[in-house]
Amino acid sequence: MEAKEACGVFGVYAPGRAVAHLTFDGLFALQHRGQESAGMAVSDGDAITVMKDMGLVTTVFDERKLSGLRGHMAIGHTRYSTAGSSDWINAQPVFRGVGRAGFALGHNGNLTNTAALAESAGMLPGLVSSDSDLVAELLGQCFPPDLPERTRAEVGGDLERSLMAVLPLVEGAFSFVLMDADRVIGVRDPNGFRPLCLGRLDATDEFEQGWVLASESPALDVIGATFIRELEPGEMVVIDGTEVRSERPFPVERLNPKLCIFEFVYFARPDTKLYGNEVHGARRRMGQLLAGQAPVPADLVMGVPDSGVPAAEGYAVASGIPYGQGLVKNRYIGRTFIAPTQAERANGVRRKLNPLRENISGKRVVVVDDSIVRGTTTRAMVTMLRESGATEVHLRISSPPFRWPCFYGIDTPDTNELLASIMSLPEICEFLDVDSLEYLSLDHLVQAIDAPGAGFCDACLTGNYPVPVPVDFSQRAELSGAAELSGAASGTQA
Repeated sequence: MEAKEACGVFGVYAPGRAVAHLTFDGLFALQHRGQESAGMAVSDGDAITVMKDMGLVTTVFDERKLSGLRGHMAIGHTRYSTAGSSDWINAQPVFRGVGRAGFALGHNGNLTNTAALAESAGMLPGLVSSDSDLVAELLGQCFPPDLPERTRAEVGGDLERSLMAVLPLVEGAFSFVLMDADRVIGVRDPNGFRPLCLGRLDATDEFEQGWVLASESPALDVIGATFIRELEPGEMVVIDGTEVRSERPFPVERLNPKLCIFEFVYFARPDTKLYGNEVHGARRRMGQLLAGQAPVPADLVMGVPDSGVPAAEGYAVASGIPYGQGLVKNRYIGRTFIAPTQAERANGVRRKLNPLRENISGKRVVVVDDSIVRGTTTRAMVTMLRESGATEVHLRISSPPFRWPCFYGIDTPDTNELLASIMSLPEICEFLDVDSLEYLSLDHLVQAIDAPGAGFCDACLTGNYPVPVPVDFSQRAELSGAAELSGAASGTQA
């Protein structure tokens, strides 16, 4: 996979506990969702302190910094840039100093009506550094003047009231965590494009009960919280010292659950629960169904570390071909799509992966991976296997061809860089230098996820965008033509 991931968000309300340390652990568990910047905001009830910087969670925070962030609640964010440049000004959480203590916001996703919202807010073109910053600005404009005669209770409801006014105007993909002086709030868009879940920290002799919000359930596990449920699409959860309330800021006609299907294929951790199922099991089933759909005589089944491994295990079980390791991953290097150029990404594969020559030499190898986007890293990996003596390389992909760009929070290339949009299946085989290539069908992908009645966004596979996307007519025509070309070339492939 070569597309940049969605961001990770985290929030915790836990009086008496070291919330900065809990947030650090939660963000560390979500590090796979963003490696460009990390940050957190902590409130002690009177003031909000924000700390953020470029780099990994462990680069931005250390014990000295965490010990100075004191309070009873916090939110955190780890980022990949999808709307807005990759620099410090767009690191999150975003802060606005309105009301009694201001508020902080973290955002996972991508808005599709940013330009219209900026215009309605009277913001000149070029002044919006990111869609997250825009939402914070809109919320700040809704805050009433902080007059001395207003009580703390009256002021305390400003953020919630502003959200109820602004959220119905916002379109696209967004899972928000927000915080003012007194409460933590989580919001999931009406389509539920990006995940967000709720957890509980049980009361002990030392601590009161606490509550946690996180993009993925492993961020709850790492701090000892109990998974309660996923937030529903269009739901806003408000956590304060007395209760956890659920609000519905969106009209019912906008509710249309469409969780990104690639959360199951690639983005989410294998130990994450989505739609009530653990992702690892879904990935194994993808491999099992792929073996039935696209069998091939071979001596070894291997997965591309790490996200291709569960599907490879499933393929081996269903096919009866022995499973083994063919590539060793350097665990101390970031993902190869961080590199800005194709040449650097290809070189990054050799830094990240190294072949086990004795396992590969003289064998017909089935290589299972989760997806192909540009194909640069896949081609470099196949070259390594050939150089290590593989007599045949059969590539099996546990998702359908990736043909369309994502506008909902995944930083995918333009259509003319998506391999399945510009090449037929035989051309892709030749480009990658593989003996055969097969993709899992969309029907089998949905079957593997095993969530009957659940809704998915599969726009990157089908071109069916649930929410209108911000492209002009000429770009739409280009996308349509690319889809028709790849659909005709791929034959029975979904």
